[in-house]
Amino acid sequence: MTAVEEERPRALLASASRPWVRLLPWAVAFVLCVALLPTTIVVLTADYGLDGSVAGGLAVAQAAPLLLAVVRPLRAWYVIFVADVAGALALLTVDFEERLLWPFPPMELVGYVGLCLALGLRERRRTLLLVWLATAAANVALGFVAPHDSGAMSPLLTILGGVALLLGGALRERSEAQRRLVEQETISEAERSRRTLLEERARIARELHDVVAHHMSVITVRADTAEYRLDTLPPDVREEFTSIAATARESLGEMRRLLGVLRNEEARGELAPQPGLAQIGQLVEATARARGPVEFSPCDADVPEAVGLSAYRIVQEALANVVRHAPGAPTQVSLSVPEPDPGEGARLVVLVVNGPPPEPPAAPLEASGTGHGLVGMRERVRIIGGTLDTEPLPDGGFRVAAQLPLTERDLT
Repeated sequence: MTAVEEERPRALLASASRPWVRLLPWAVAFVLCVALLPTTIVVLTADYGLDGSVAGGLAVAQAAPLLLAVVRPLRAWYVIFVADVAGALALLTVDFEERLLWPFPPMELVGYVGLCLALGLRERRRTLLLVWLATAAANVALGFVAPHDSGAMSPLLTILGGVALLLGGALRERSEAQRRLVEQETISEAERSRRTLLEERARIARELHDVVAHHMSVITVRADTAEYRLDTLPPDVREEFTSIAATARESLGEMRRLLGVLRNEEARGELAPQPGLAQIGQLVEATARARGPVEFSPCDADVPEAVGLSAYRIVQEALANVVRHAPGAPTQVSLSVPEPDPGEGARLVVLVVNGPPPEPPAAPLEASGTGHGLVGMRERVRIIGGTLDTEPLPDGGFRVAAQLPLTERDLT
């Protein structure tokens, strides 16, 4: 975007979401201009007795800039303010009836109030205060040369103009406050999503630590005991096992230090073994007893611990979502290892499908969960190289399907 485009003024209410609101300032300005232009000429000539050419020039200068006020209200004010003051001075040259308003006839009052409203919607407080002071000063100055007793009506423009400026400024500041609030909410939502993702990654890393640490411990023990379990090991092989054990112990220490970084102050060490496929049945039974019917199709396949843990957490979070958003809905949980396609490795398929709830809840029945919903599911599946599909069903239910790789090639 060029500097010229950045400086190009925007029409009043141009950022409104509804088209009719964006067109409203133009419509009001057009109606005022069309109505006030001939009315001013007729009133100044017929009622006040002003010369037709002078009345026409004043009418154009006082009404036409109202169209400019939609885009540049301050520039329009310069023209209209000078024209209104000039019109008041021009009326001093004619003899008009005492009952007529002076220094500003009714048409000028209407146009000036509309202009002040446009100023309030665009300009800052300091500018609005200066405009009001200029209006008041002009009223006071003209009051000293008022013909007849018309000077008693001179404060009318100051009062009406001040009210319009105040109303327009209040609307503008309210709109800006709402816009800043929306921007802040957008930023807060983005930060909240990012924080949720980071927390879930740390949580997954803490859980996977137990799985990896178990394998590292097995490597350490087997390497340390190799010379006692295996007879007649050559010295170089014995030295190699010793080196493997030392490296494994060093890796375990690094993992513990990493876990200390990932664990926040509120987290506590998980002393129980991490769950896997064998515990999913218990999870399904507990959910069925507490919340509603759940059908379970187990799988006896031998899967890596990381895959089993991920499958358990996915089912756990999916069932928690059913409890929160569709209590009592019939649910199906199935685990399977279908025949792999040519060129692809074996995969564990985790499927959780629930129907619509018997009665839609007025509000979620459970506010807490074990993770962060779909964010946690996707992150777990992504870490082990799987895929996750989630979609609402036409009958009001929901479907969660995850494919988790079982082969070492897919897990890397």
